[in-house]
Amino acid sequence: MQPVDIARYKYKETLHDQCGVFGIYAPDTEVAKITYYALHSLQHRGQEGAGIAVSDGQKLRSIRHMGLVTSVFNEENLSKLQGFIAVGHNRYSTTGGNTPQNTQPVIIPGNGNFFAVAHNGNIVNADLLAKKLVGVKRFSTSDTEVLALSIFHNPKPSWEEKILAASKDFIGAYSIIAVTKNKLFAFRDPWGIRPLVIGKLNGYYVVASETCALDTIGANYIRDVGNGEVISIDSSGLTTIGMIGKKPLKFCLFEYVYLARPDSLLNDVLVHEVRQRSGKILAHEAPVAGDLVVAVPDSGTSAALGYSQASGIPFGEVLIKNRYIGRTFIAPEQHIREQGVKAKFNPMKKIVFGKRLIVVDDSIVRGTTMKKIVEVLRKCGAREVHIRICSPPVRHSCYFGVDTPNRKHLIASHRKISAINSFIGSDSLRFLSLKGLIKASKLKASRLCTACFSGKYPMKVNYGFSKNILENVC
Repeated sequence: MQPVDIARYKYKETLHDQCGVFGIYAPDTEVAKITYYALHSLQHRGQEGAGIAVSDGQKLRSIRHMGLVTSVFNEENLSKLQGFIAVGHNRYSTTGGNTPQNTQPVIIPGNGNFFAVAHNGNIVNADLLAKKLVGVKRFSTSDTEVLALSIFHNPKPSWEEKILAASKDFIGAYSIIAVTKNKLFAFRDPWGIRPLVIGKLNGYYVVASETCALDTIGANYIRDVGNGEVISIDSSGLTTIGMIGKKPLKFCLFEYVYLARPDSLLNDVLVHEVRQRSGKILAHEAPVAGDLVVAVPDSGTSAALGYSQASGIPFGEVLIKNRYIGRTFIAPEQHIREQGVKAKFNPMKKIVFGKRLIVVDDSIVRGTTMKKIVEVLRKCGAREVHIRICSPPVRHSCYFGVDTPNRKHLIASHRKISAINSFIGSDSLRFLSLKGLIKASKLKASRLCTACFSGKYPMKVNYGFSKNILENVC
């Protein structure tokens, strides 16, 4: 049987995070190369564009292009990024289109100064903030540029004061790393929706979206940037310079389901263990007789292992990922996606034939991926195909940095589970309960944002806000 291009369907189906960010302050260190390796480990958080900006105390040099980290950077261009402070960014567009001018870090020059910003999240009132930038030229359609300009043009005298004053007007999710001539800043929104962690490397500080980036460069994890906390890093070390209207923590529960790498720690909890626990809880909530528990690689693997352990049904690999066919470029436009996504999964017919399969995956968004997987397994001779999803149905759009389709395209928003089961063609379909997923996370429900599952948003949002901030673009 020919390999089936499930990756093409998977890209359309999966929810994507907006960005991965990294920053380092380290004199006498090749900060650009360290940033490169950190961004490589954060590639899962954004694949449309990548950028690094480096300050040497006088000048800011940057490289920002469309594509994956390995296609944007090489030994030659990295060697030109000399300095001791760096900020890096991987981008997946949620606000602002997939265009070169929207790649990050966003760099604001002027008055013999500069301000470079890398942002993970989404500012839901960016269109209103843009209207306040009277007479200020803009060159992109992203909320990050609006955020950066709002800080840069704030009348307060110091960068610390500018950040604290301007940030009070930002509504939404933001984990930000910013660079000036001699300082690195990092701060999170008051709810702490997106992750941001602090590490130490050879006596110097680094900041990243996830701890997997720290592991890659050999840095030690110190702690998270607190929700609403603003820190600065310079020659005197790390300092908390203030708080931005701190609210109760509302960390994104979907980070544990899919967005983060399984080897990362989020809120001091290993993501792999959360997913494995979710699989175990799902086995108790939705048992079914079967011969083999299988995962949709790679996002469903940890949960499938947990389901297997709890049910006593053997775990087996059925969909094999061809790891020698890599993704060279990914973008959300269909024609580019079909040309650029070459990774394929090959179902092993001899193992599938005659088996009752329990297929475990992280989520169902539109339903198109799972429908295709079920079709493939049936063609391979599977006797039964039971689908188990280790998260609740995604019924509501995210406005805080995860790229969800319009709600009408979320299959669970307008179909009952029985109807979804009929659509995808499985013998049975069950989702993990919200209570079960929260239990797996080991965080209190009050400390999590569950909006995509429950519709309960941590703040008031304008459901019709524009994803392209067009006001005053040159």
